Amino acid sequence: MKEYKYKINGNNYTVAVGDIEDGLAQVEVNGVPYKVELENKATAVKTVSAPRPAAAPRTATGEKVVARPAAAAGAGTPVKAPLPGVVLNIPVAVGDTVKASDTVLVLEAMKMENAIHAGRDGRIASIDVKNGDSVLEGTVLLTIA
Repeated sequence: MKEYKYKINGNNYTVAVGDIEDGLAQVEVNGVPYKVELENKATAVKTVSAPRPAAAPRTATGEKVVARPAAAAGAGTPVKAPLPGVVLNIPVAVGDTVKASDTVLVLEAMKMENAIHAGRDGRIASIDVKNGDSVLEGTVLLTIA
């Protein structure tokens, strides 16, 4: 039995609730047993059916419409934007040889210029942005082979 203590209008009551079967509860108030009939309120259960996701679009031959480009063998290491900003300057060109500590791009974020370094030695394989471009965090700026 679960026991509860109540104070109503300055009077203390100890209420113990026992078994509840078929809408009938065994209740004891200050040591006096009572059989309490519970009101049975049927609540309607609303079932929500979620729409099924549509199948990916396909071409007439059955191939996917949107496919990821295949990564070229030895494509290189991408240099990604560490934060969102605007490209101010790209002091390198495709084919330039760079050291890990060389600045390969200047990114303005929150009114501050951030020098983006190569991160590894190599040759600039591609530059994927241009001056004035707004980029999000994680955007590939250039690739070092």
